[in-house]
Order: sequence, then C-alpha cells, then structure tokens
Amino acid sequence: MLIAVYGVFALSATARAGVQIATRFGEAPVPYLLSALAGVVYILATIGLAGHGPAARRLAWGAVVFELVGVLAVGTLTVFDNGDFPDDTVWSVYGRGYGFVPLVLPLIGLWWLRHTRAR
Repeated sequence: MLIAVYGVFALSATARAGVQIATRFGEAPVPYLLSALAGVVYILATIGLAGHGPAARRLAWGAVVFELVGVLAVGTLTVFDNGDFPDDTVWSVYGRGYGFVPLVLPLIGLWWLRHTRAR
C-alpha cells in the first residue's frame, strides 16, 4: 500500500509540475520547479521502496529523508513568507492541497523502513 501511495504521488506531482512548467512557468517558476523536484523525489522513493537489496534501501532512506526535510522547509516557508510562492507546490503549507498526505507520508515511510530493517 505504501509503495502504491508513493507511486500515485510520483505520477501526480510529476504530471502537475510538467503541465505547470509547460504552460505557466513564467508565473511562478520556483513553486513549479519545487513541484517537479518533489515528483522526482517521489519517483526515487517509489523505486527504492519497491526494490530489494541494500542499494534500494539506501535510495529509499535518502529519498524519504529528503522528502521530509523538503516538506518541512517548504511548508514553513509558505506559512511564514508566501511572497515567493505565488502558486502552491506539492509541499506548500505542509501539503495542505493534498490533505497533508505529503507531511504524513515520509513519517510512515521512515517508520516502515525502520520497522523492516534487517536485524
């Protein structure tokens, strides 16, 4: 289920950013590029979580930690200084536009990675 949710977010964030960059890039380049970055991070997390072996786990850990840092940083910036963000990103206001799933998802991902680690 976790991998499926990451896959859906990978597809939706990447598609949304692609449309925004292709049609309205001049309006809000920073948010649109951040949404594209989020899409890439979700793709990498999906690949890492679905993969097997130490390389896949390292990829998953790196992507999920980066995702958490990103959603916290962008979320905080958009709460306190919305001037640089004339349009939302996936991580704006901690993922408010996506039901705060972008804030909760990396926490679940980190829990799952820790819970399934080799003993």
